[in-house]
Amino acid sequence: MKTRVAIIGAGPAGLLLGHLLKAEGIDCIVLERQTGDYVLGRIRAGVLEQITVSLMRRLGLDGRMNAEGLPHDGFNLADGERLIRIDIAELTGKQVMVYGQTEITRDLMQAAGSRGLAVIYGAEDVALHDIESDAPSVTYTKDGTQRRIEARFIAGCDGFHGPSRKAIPASAAREFERVYPFGWLGILADVPPCNHELIYANHERGFALASMRSDTRSRYYVDVPLTEHIEDWSDDRIWDELAARLGLEAASNIVRGPALEKSIAPLRSYVFEPMRHGSLLLCGDAAHIVPPTGAKGLNLAASDVHYACDALIGYFHRNDNDAVAGYSAKALARVWKSERFSWSLTKLMHRFPDDGPFERAMQVAELDYIANSVAAQTSIAENYVGLPV
Repeated sequence: MKTRVAIIGAGPAGLLLGHLLKAEGIDCIVLERQTGDYVLGRIRAGVLEQITVSLMRRLGLDGRMNAEGLPHDGFNLADGERLIRIDIAELTGKQVMVYGQTEITRDLMQAAGSRGLAVIYGAEDVALHDIESDAPSVTYTKDGTQRRIEARFIAGCDGFHGPSRKAIPASAAREFERVYPFGWLGILADVPPCNHELIYANHERGFALASMRSDTRSRYYVDVPLTEHIEDWSDDRIWDELAARLGLEAASNIVRGPALEKSIAPLRSYVFEPMRHGSLLLCGDAAHIVPPTGAKGLNLAASDVHYACDALIGYFHRNDNDAVAGYSAKALARVWKSERFSWSLTKLMHRFPDDGPFERAMQVAELDYIANSVAAQTSIAENYVGLPV
């Protein structure tokens, strides 16, 4: 098979890029190792920045998001005693949208057939070839037969563990990583949220997050040491811990219910440079990971896709080689700013094992400063709602 762009990975980044390219008349094929049902079963983030919302609207795939999503004008930081509301609408003139990553993926998957986007699920043993040439290719195995796709470009949207990033020679790359000494224990339950906006809480017992997927489905988290095991956390233990950490106001509104899903996710910050090597462009988790504090993961993938799509449109429609050459620098400029925000919010809201009384006092002072400073709240709001692309 031949195509202009071979896209590896049918998560939201790969599907979004595929739809955008097809809308511009640029032929592409999407390869996915897993089944469609498996992809939809991955429970991920649910807060969308303006860039993600605007790309779905650009594609005309925002109908269900508009009907079922929850526009939010703000969010809250909690210091154990009070809620510090960050009014992002007032401070930036923008909103965020609460709409699950699973739902974004579902919308993109369901529209693929009618829009002529070819998605091949169950593509195993994917390998990239000749990425430093103008004629790269991808091989994969499907139903026991090895197949090849010849392309002009390859877009690696295959996540942290996929083959795309690994195809770039180590001599041509740099990696930056910070592994955090805790994970997020999450519980998903069909109960109404305790607050109509998200709450990020810093408590002496540790961090907690109250979020939601809808008006009737809530997602909560507490941070735990990496040595913890999910089987040691009963539903009641999680609800008790949430009530303690979120503070009296939020705790009084918590509705308890059986867990639909429980898991512990490790946290890391990771950046791979460059995000382009030869004819290979990396997007999303293939190039960077952010801690979930601040909800940047999916949104960074969307901004990568925005830059990658513009670069490929420039190449195919205007013979602009510089557009592709400049992709990595453009994408990384926004990646690093988002990494900074996620890292700083993680530092502010979590208790690290080596922290002592001084570090705790600094967190308390910082939260008090934020509570009383419009300038500080504006900075947080600008980053939370998403920096310009």
